[in-house]
Amino acid sequence: MRITAHITTTTSIVALIGCLGFAPSIASADEAADLAAGKKLSFDRKKGNCLACHEIAGGSLAGNIGPPLVAMKARFPDYEKLRAQISDARTNNPNTIMIPFGPHAVMSSKEIDLVSTFIYTL
Repeated sequence: MRITAHITTTTSIVALIGCLGFAPSIASADEAADLAAGKKLSFDRKKGNCLACHEIAGGSLAGNIGPPLVAMKARFPDYEKLRAQISDARTNNPNTIMIPFGPHAVMSSKEIDLVSTFIYTL
């Protein structure tokens, strides 16, 4: 009896979610690979090196010069502003000590995209 009730409840919930137009988003394999690549670049001490200045969940030996990278969607509702900040923070703050990754060719545009996409998920 309990199994039937559980199946009925689960089926009802799935039907309700479908009727309301909510569908859980499942990242494609490509999106998952991009996030993994972005994380790898962010943690790479010879590329993104975000951990030199920022605390990031899952990172080790994090710096504290920059703010912790948490709640990034709340801090940067516009993804493009976050990407621009990562590419060249001097645009918003000429006195910043953040490396201008794009203009100094530390990372390619594609690498900046990958890092930005990963950081946006934090």
